[in-house]
Parts: sequence; C-alpha cells; structure tokens
Amino acid sequence: MTYTLHAEKIAAGLDMTGKMKAVCYGAKFPSTPIAVDAKEFSKLYKEAGESSVITLKGLDADQDVLIHDIQKDVVKGIIFHADLYVVEKGKKVQVHVPLVFTGVSNAVKALGADLVKVMHEVEVEAEAKDLPHEVEVDLAKLAEVEDHITVADLPAMKGVTFITGAEEVIAIAAKHKEETEEAVTEIDMSAIEVSDQKGKKEEEEAAE
Repeated sequence: MTYTLHAEKIAAGLDMTGKMKAVCYGAKFPSTPIAVDAKEFSKLYKEAGESSVITLKGLDADQDVLIHDIQKDVVKGIIFHADLYVVEKGKKVQVHVPLVFTGVSNAVKALGADLVKVMHEVEVEAEAKDLPHEVEVDLAKLAEVEDHITVADLPAMKGVTFITGAEEVIAIAAKHKEETEEAVTEIDMSAIEVSDQKGKKEEEEAAE
C-alpha cells in the first residue's frame, strides 16, 4: 500500500490552523521543521504505523520517510508533534514491525490449551521498498499442548532480514491451569467463647 503525506516548511506567517508541527531529518537530509495537517497525520499514523514508508510531498522534492517518533497530549490523547526519518534509497533500515495472528490453534480449540502471546512485534532490516507493513503468525502451528512458535517459524520475505533472534518465542499453547479456590477455614466461635469465659474465671480466682 502507498501512503502519502502533504507538508510545508514552517516559516513566519504560516497559518497553523488545523496543522501540527513535525520535523524531518536523515543521514543526508538536514533537519527541517515542517507543518502537516493534524487530522491527515493522525489517520495516517493509525494506518501506516512506524514500519511503513510514507511519501512526503510539498518540499523541494518528494521524500520517503518513516514515522520515527510521536508526541501526544497525555490528557487529550492528541498527537501534536512527530519526527519523520528520511530514508535513503538503496539503504537498509531497521524497524519494529507488528505481528498479526491468523489461523486457529488446534491445541487451544480442541485440547483446552491457553494461547499465550509472548511478542507483538519483531525487528527487521530491509530497504524501504521491501519493508513489510506487518508480519503474519499462523496459529495453526500450535497443534499440541506446549507447542510454541518462534521467530524461526515466521515466513521468509524477500529482502527482509529478521533482527530479533530466531529462537525468540512468539506464542505458546500453554497447558491450562485450573483456578483453585483456597479453602476457607471456619472459625469455631463457641471455642473462642469458652476460652474467653475460662480466662475471665482464672482472672477472678487470682484476684481473690
């Protein structure tokens, strides 16, 4: 999928209504303050995330960028600033790509195992043109209880190298643990009452 974002350099007198500030930079691209449409960026961030290449338009020349970082208003939850990293053509970059779980685990469906998702993203290295938007994890590989899926089980993708270790566990069909209620010991109130009365009698005899 192709993503685009329109931007303009920040300059004196620029109308910032409906816009948010951002900065784009790269190994061979000078740090440049820009303004982008706030709603457009928010929508794009939800769709593209931080692992998809975005074509930035409106500058001297179109630039391929990755959303490197964002800043949000903690109260309103609104993004008010973003860092965009300019990707050099032909150069590889390392990014974290989200995992998408598909398929049905027989161990979970038929054998009562608990599905435990250990990881939700993996780090990959690739040229911008080869970066995957997401990586699928087929849960059908979890056929028996205690089966697990590792990074080594992920499908190979042209031009993509997994940086996350091949032995790292992504998901497990763990043996289901029954919740046990702790036995509640009933308090024998009559025994307490007898003990209390006995104690009072001993105190009275000692006082005589």
